[in-house]
Parts: sequence; structure tokens; C-alpha cells
Amino acid sequence: MSEVRYTDQHEWVRVDGGEATVGITKYAAEQLGDVVFVELPEAGRKVGKGGEAAVVESVKAASEVYAPVGGEVTASNAALTDDPAKVNADPEGDAWFFKLKDVDAGEFGKLMSRDQYDEFVKGL
Repeated sequence: MSEVRYTDQHEWVRVDGGEATVGITKYAAEQLGDVVFVELPEAGRKVGKGGEAAVVESVKAASEVYAPVGGEVTASNAALTDDPAKVNADPEGDAWFFKLKDVDAGEFGKLMSRDQYDEFVKGL
């Protein structure tokens, strides 16, 4: 069974078994506007919690995507490189950015639940 958690930087992370999938939230995608470019991390790269892992650029701005938890990158979503607009179409589904292994369960547990994230966004 998978569980999804959220950061105050508008990333989501879904842990299923020993693998974590990371992307940006619908709120983040809406704030960015039309995404035109995505730079993703290479497999084998180690990232620490809060470290810069990817870049997303839109017609409005460029933003870093931070690792919500530390781990080793196992895969990146090449479909986003070919069609960055997928981020706007399905930010919390098929438009995931990268996957991690060796994730710290303690770091994951400290992230926001969906309800906590929704409350956080209401305050922005």
C-alpha cells in the first residue's frame, strides 16, 4: 500500500514498498503556469532531504524541485523531457519527476499529510 506526503515547497512523495516517487503538486503546477522545460536528475545520483534534485521552467518562472526525502535516484520520467506540458496535465500522477530508493522512513513521516497540505495551501 502506498502513502503520499507533501512538503511546504509543494513537492509530493509517494512511497510504495522500498521506492519513493516524487513530483510537484497541482498547486505548484498552477502557480507555474505552462511548463516548457524540465531538467531531471540522473539515475545513481544521491540527494539529501531538501537538496535540489530537478528544475522546472514555465513561461512565468524557473523553479527548483527539492527532494522531500533523501535517497538515491533510480529513475527519471523521460516523458517530461519530451513533453513538459504533461506537468500541467497530471502533476500528481503520470507527471512524476523522479524515483528514489533507500529512503529514510523517519524523514517521510515528518512530511505533511494531504489534509495538512490542503490547510497549508489555504493559508497562502
